[in-house]
Amino acid sequence: MSFLQHFENLEDPRTHINKKHELLDILFLTVAAVLSGAEGWKGIKEFGDIKLEWLRKFRPFTHGIPVDDTIARVMGALEPEPFIRCFISWVNEIRGDKGNDQIAIDGKTLRRSFEGDRKSALHMITAWSKEHGLVLTQSRSAGKKNENQSVLEMLELLEIKGSLISVDAMNTQKKIATKIKAKGADYILCVKANHKTLLNEIEAYFHKMKRDEPQLIRDVTMEEHDHGHGRIEVRRYTQLPITQWISEASHWKGAITIVEVERERHIKDKLQTETQYYISSLQPDVAAVADAIRSHWEVENKVHWVLDVTYREDDSRIRREHAAENMASLRRFVMNLARIHPRKNSMKGKLQQAGWDDSFREELLFG
Repeated sequence: MSFLQHFENLEDPRTHINKKHELLDILFLTVAAVLSGAEGWKGIKEFGDIKLEWLRKFRPFTHGIPVDDTIARVMGALEPEPFIRCFISWVNEIRGDKGNDQIAIDGKTLRRSFEGDRKSALHMITAWSKEHGLVLTQSRSAGKKNENQSVLEMLELLEIKGSLISVDAMNTQKKIATKIKAKGADYILCVKANHKTLLNEIEAYFHKMKRDEPQLIRDVTMEEHDHGHGRIEVRRYTQLPITQWISEASHWKGAITIVEVERERHIKDKLQTETQYYISSLQPDVAAVADAIRSHWEVENKVHWVLDVTYREDDSRIRREHAAENMASLRRFVMNLARIHPRKNSMKGKLQQAGWDDSFREELLFG
């Protein structure tokens, strides 16, 4: 099914008398333009003017290309929730029935998206599939400190049965663990000072076991080494089953194991150390847990970093009504289109090729 078919039932926010240009024409224009490197309303309009003949291969564009203010007004008026549901529908078709995967959930602030009554920048929560290399969905949050409800709503929307969900410490919450288990998934959650009693119990238990059972600790520990650019990093992962010593664990639905991660960074003659703890519903398997913890940060490297460097999301001044949120969704949609294309090239390289080559742009859009 063409991605356009997932969006064709999207409700047009305009009254009939203001519908000179079809909604699907405007959406298709915007997707194709952003996929080709356009960054703002003017760039989208200029792309349309240049590529009108190509665009008409797929949509009528009866009245030509709308002016940039019309594009901005329509993208700002679209309700974000139905728009993201169309996005999810398309992603679910791509995911198919390939099986279980790890879904990393993390937040990102669009730094220049504040305007007028909005005193702070827009904060978006992203769900990233490690196996498929896709953004599964995103959701707006009322700031960094209010992510929890957005994450719960996201988990309700997503098909996560059989998957592993990883979140950062801010979203390590009992209600999130309960929701994950209720939907048939597993979790690995970072524990920090926002759950001080649990953190203290886990830390004390690892200390006790290292003192009393050093051989057991060696048997359930794995070590990794990375080096480059004058830096050496050592990571040690240790996983233990939860026992009665961790009394707080009884409040976490499905919790089975705890994990300690010790990191050492050697930079020239300086040594930096860090220790983090996790609670998980995973069975004992330290190699699998180490992979899950390491993989969680792909959402930073493969999503947030790409959005900022390639799509210049942090520099975007798109702010009108829902436009910042809808364009954030659209950028992630476009990033998915580029990522699933089999040609080996960087994200920036694919966008450049899409801008130059009509046939390659068509491949990205329609497979």
